[in-house]
Amino acid sequence: MIRAILIHPDPRLKKVCDPISEITPEIRRLAEDMLETMYDAPGIGLAAPQVGVTRRVIVMDCVKDGPAEPMVLINPQVLWSSEDLSTYEEGCLSIPEQYAEVKRPASVTVGWTDLDGTAQERTFEGLWATCVQHEIDHLDGKLFIDFLGPLKRQMITRKMEKLKRERARQG
Repeated sequence: MIRAILIHPDPRLKKVCDPISEITPEIRRLAEDMLETMYDAPGIGLAAPQVGVTRRVIVMDCVKDGPAEPMVLINPQVLWSSEDLSTYEEGCLSIPEQYAEVKRPASVTVGWTDLDGTAQERTFEGLWATCVQHEIDHLDGKLFIDFLGPLKRQMITRKMEKLKRERARQG
């Protein structure tokens, strides 16, 4: 089921999410819905708070051409970050049509639990590294615009407030 994506500013996007203690049918359903929502948007990553659920779940798939590689990460955490940084122009499904360059570690090792309850660990590089860090930030109530200067952040926030008013009028 495709879920509605929250648009910034929304207080739920600024909340620190609760860890998941067990993988229930509800968590599996959430992950399935999140993947469907992400692909429909279309995007390469989505965090549970973006669909109004304050739990530590992210989904991502950074494959542009070729077979899809959907990933579901439960309780993900960065275990190691490279000193090398890379800059990517980031966007966010909760901040539509707004992009800005964000500097992050070029590679990260992330640990998480998969939907089978198995502990996983993987080192991500390039776009995957940027995406996983961006989505984990969502679980901590942080948006990519939080990395920007105050003027640029305020400008984007005002645009999002206007977009939300327009969408509300359209009903």
